[in-house]
Amino acid sequence: MIYDLLADFYDRINSEIDYDAWASFIEQIFDREMKSRPNLVMDLGCGTGKMTLALAKKGYDMTGIDYSVNMLGRAREAAAEAGLSERILWLCQDMRRFELYGTMGAIVSCLDTINHLTKEKDLSSVFSLVHNYLDPDGLFIFDVNGKHKFETVYADETYVFEEGNDFCIWENEYNEKSHLCRFFITLFSKERDGRYVRSEEVQSEKMYPLATLRRILEETGFEFIGAYNDFDFHAADDTDDRLYIVARCKK
Repeated sequence: MIYDLLADFYDRINSEIDYDAWASFIEQIFDREMKSRPNLVMDLGCGTGKMTLALAKKGYDMTGIDYSVNMLGRAREAAAEAGLSERILWLCQDMRRFELYGTMGAIVSCLDTINHLTKEKDLSSVFSLVHNYLDPDGLFIFDVNGKHKFETVYADETYVFEEGNDFCIWENEYNEKSHLCRFFITLFSKERDGRYVRSEEVQSEKMYPLATLRRILEETGFEFIGAYNDFDFHAADDTDDRLYIVARCKK
């Protein structure tokens, strides 16, 4: 699995993200849209656990779900170092078929995890699962990459990352008609004997218009609350790089 191999590069690729500010934004949403802050929060597609830890530091009991064993391994290590292991349950599951032991007060999904669902039926399945595992009036908060990012940052660009003796080459191919961007990822990992092992995989993300996301949310039992392009609650549209979307579970 490519994200097992990418674990060494993941945090560096996203080094500009201010997770503490993002967690504070999520907490502001709780205060604006809920009668009281939730006790139980789930991070869907948690990766190396940066957001999970940021929310755990604020006192929430967290569940982090990811399909990558290596990503979760790094998340567990970070939680142990921060003394937060008792506040977080880590689950290795496919987000399209995840199972929980009970319901959550809120579910978050950060860093364009939702864009990796490249078929509407999968998007609908995940939204339905999220709805199933939320308390009545619980919040679903997620972000997606918008049209501008797909057309300029992703586009047909190539990026190279270096971490120690390992290298990652990331080549993009974006189709404006299908809104699908394919990532051709090549990793070169140095072995103890000096040889480099090459690994390759193709991953994809899809740009979903805001109207489509809103429609599927409403079809799966959510009340659409809003879409924002920053942490100051300015309204977002399809031209923005990133959209932060909030929906309420209606049961």
